[in-house]
Amino acid sequence: MFRLDGKVALVSGAGRGMGLGVAQTLARQGATVLINDFYPERAEAAAQTLQGEGLKAHAAAADMTDRSAIFAMVERLAAKHGAIDVFVHNAGIPAQGWGYSQFLDSPPSEWDAWLQLNLHGLMHACQALLPGMIERRWGRIIAINSDAARTATGMGLCAYGAAKAAAVGFIRNLSGEVGRHGITANALSLGTMNNWEGAEQIARKTNSVGRAGSPQDVGAAVAYLASSEAEWVNGQLLPVNGGSLVC
Repeated sequence: MFRLDGKVALVSGAGRGMGLGVAQTLARQGATVLINDFYPERAEAAAQTLQGEGLKAHAAAADMTDRSAIFAMVERLAAKHGAIDVFVHNAGIPAQGWGYSQFLDSPPSEWDAWLQLNLHGLMHACQALLPGMIERRWGRIIAINSDAARTATGMGLCAYGAAKAAAVGFIRNLSGEVGRHGITANALSLGTMNNWEGAEQIARKTNSVGRAGSPQDVGAAVAYLASSEAEWVNGQLLPVNGGSLVC
């Protein structure tokens, strides 16, 4: 169940962390996984790690904020590995790194960085990939999103949360355009993940499961949405948060 044999999946920001967990899960389900990362050496190292497990994985370095680079990457990958069936937009932290700026202290350049990656990068990639999916009448678009788009953290995440909320709005509207072409567009809303110091302590206090989320948790949800079994799930935001936010 939820097998992806014969499918080609592109995962952005998959050189490490959550993205690598997603890529690993999709590859274990039979997909050929194309690992995108801003840093070529990180993409290559991640691909080699999965290849060491006997999985089908290849590096796909590109800047996901650069439209021309995205289109060139998609063309190059399709020529080498075949048509891309599944796109997971996981890349969410700009190359300059994470920042916790209270809104009044945050410069517009910081807002733009979050929007360029989380919203515009997603939109550019969809414009590059959707024509082929429409032609084949099968495709999956999955955006990795955050509960920061749905709640108030008070942690200086205004620009990040706004960018993630915009991405959800895009996914929902896109789903209405592509559903009749055999393509679904959905998003995950992640809660506290185990990729930063102090996450476990916060998660134990704020969700009913009592732990932070892992790359494997995210990968399992993505594998479901990417599968043929989920073809009737379209335009949805699936919470993967341990029960911390249930509305």
